[in-house]
Amino acid sequence: MKTYIVIGLGRFGSEVARQLCQQGCEVLAMDVSQDLVQQISPDVTHAVVGDAQDKEVLRALGARNFDCAVVAIGDSLADSVLATMNLKELGVPRIVCKAHDETHRKVLRKLGADQVVIPEQEQAVRLAKSLACPNVLDYIELSEDYGIIEVPAPKAWVGSSLRELNVRAKLGVNILAIRRGESISVSPDADYAIGRRDVLVVLGDSAALQKVQKL
Repeated sequence: MKTYIVIGLGRFGSEVARQLCQQGCEVLAMDVSQDLVQQISPDVTHAVVGDAQDKEVLRALGARNFDCAVVAIGDSLADSVLATMNLKELGVPRIVCKAHDETHRKVLRKLGADQVVIPEQEQAVRLAKSLACPNVLDYIELSEDYGIIEVPAPKAWVGSSLRELNVRAKLGVNILAIRRGESISVSPDADYAIGRRDVLVVLGDSAALQKVQKL
């Protein structure tokens, strides 16, 4: 069972903690606010009042024994920096942080955070993509140049097999999965024939994904 310590129980942190617990993970939720700790207590494995800026508090909680720490103190640069530094010094294997802007993200990355997310920015990007490209059902940005989109099967592809379409060679994209109704085929084989109601999960660079969207 994967174990997580989630620090900061605002809307983002509390939702991450709840979702992890629902996925069968062991979760220790932590915040300086007793009210927030009491609110989440029924939904996680353990919930404690504590200040992650104090390394000894984290040490006493056995932070280094968790598989991953999520620092969700996104509104205060100083607080999240100190918490991240403490976790890094204690040897936590993986640290994921929430940031409120690009400067915050860069600082946390410099400190050794393994992953830094800006939830509002990332949600805005996904919304803008879906609004600008109505046929895109979902979008995940992997980097500045690469992403994953979820799109209905282009009409021109219906009835053809992946072998016949040869999209990797012709368009420079990879089809990671295909959803048909309630079932999903991950890494579909070359003989899979595209159906009219199929939804494709496609990986590629920005230019290649734009080509798929225009089909």
